[in-house]
Amino acid sequence: MSKFELKLPKMGESVAEATITSWLKEVGDTIEMDEPIVEIATDKVDSEVPSEVEGVLLERFFEVDDVVGVGQVIAVIETEGDVSVNEEVSQEEESDLPEDLPTVEKVKEKIEVPSAVSAVSADLNSPSGKFYSPLVRNIAKKEGISLQELESIQGSGKDNRVTKNDILAYLKNGKQLAPETEESGIKTPAPEPAKASTIPQSPVPPVVGDEVIEMTRMGKLISKHMVDSLRTSAHVQSFVEVDVTNIVKWRERIKDEFFKREGEKITYTPIFMEAVAKAIRDFPLMNISVDGDKVIKHKDINLGMAAALPDGNLIVPVIKKADQLNLVGMTKVVNDLAVRARGGKLNPDDIQGGTFTVTNVGSFGSIMGTPIINQPQVGILALGSIRKIPAVIETSEGDLIGIRHKMILSHSYDHRVVNGALGSMFAKRVGDYLEAWDQNAGF
Repeated sequence: MSKFELKLPKMGESVAEATITSWLKEVGDTIEMDEPIVEIATDKVDSEVPSEVEGVLLERFFEVDDVVGVGQVIAVIETEGDVSVNEEVSQEEESDLPEDLPTVEKVKEKIEVPSAVSAVSADLNSPSGKFYSPLVRNIAKKEGISLQELESIQGSGKDNRVTKNDILAYLKNGKQLAPETEESGIKTPAPEPAKASTIPQSPVPPVVGDEVIEMTRMGKLISKHMVDSLRTSAHVQSFVEVDVTNIVKWRERIKDEFFKREGEKITYTPIFMEAVAKAIRDFPLMNISVDGDKVIKHKDINLGMAAALPDGNLIVPVIKKADQLNLVGMTKVVNDLAVRARGGKLNPDDIQGGTFTVTNVGSFGSIMGTPIINQPQVGILALGSIRKIPAVIETSEGDLIGIRHKMILSHSYDHRVVNGALGSMFAKRVGDYLEAWDQNAGF
């Protein structure tokens, strides 16, 4: 028998930690190779951590709602084979371990002790019996929050447990500082008045018959992200009407042949993405982000593609180096990201690094929209629905009235760094590329 340490895997360059949302296996359960053991969530995406070995789950080191750093040991699996990654520890090393670790017993195997555990008291339960995770206790210790004060915080986790977000929100809204104690002899500054919450209270309290629905975790993240964006950027919009008749006729003509040759369905999305990438090459100052008083001009054009999820939320996978893809390549990437987004199979890296975002409000029947900028980007383009409308057609023999396929592009941009001329010209350039489409071209 040997023991295998299951560690939180790396989930992308910008992801340093994740929250345990659900354990899929109990201690004593048999585990197969690649079988999911625990569900985790980052601030971007939810995913599962599979087992790298077969065996029996021997120990779990974290509880639901605990935050774990990448590389930390989250569980130990007992295996039949010789796959141990642990080493025997000397008595000297063993004596260095805390006497009463809450989640890690003193065992012969050398197990990595989470830094959050080593920084706090071993007793994670209050006199009232409430449990506080190592991370929460560590934050409380660092911020000078007494145990009595900690117990006054309303928890939103399982069994009303205080989570990381609860204690951070408490600190943000103005905590009551602990009073002076005789033991410390240190005078604590007078408590500052608690800051008024910026979240408006419901003007209409629920009555009998109303249904109160808890926002999903992703819904809460999206809500905060959108409000933060409006507080950060000066949003302004420009609108351009585009004649896409040539594109509609071209796609109708080649879609069957395209599928037969490439094994992919071609939608309008990759065509629009290609036009946006070309326009950004023409106007590189749309491919920037703001960092304080500095502007970062990005080399790569990474297009975010807002995709609807089955639960009604949106997620934004990113097409990396979009300007380097031809139409076939763009179609394959768009379809792959869309399928994996709907199936909850996106990786953290799939939604990182976007420099400009495109959202298709037309898929919901809207003819235009005023989208909110996806920070820290400075622009987002909304694609309206394609409609048949009567329009004036200019010919060498005079103007005619005809039926054309038209759509509206809605461009929201950050007026702190993008003026109206640039924002409008960029949207117009996207429209120019779409209207110039050759309906007799191949693919």
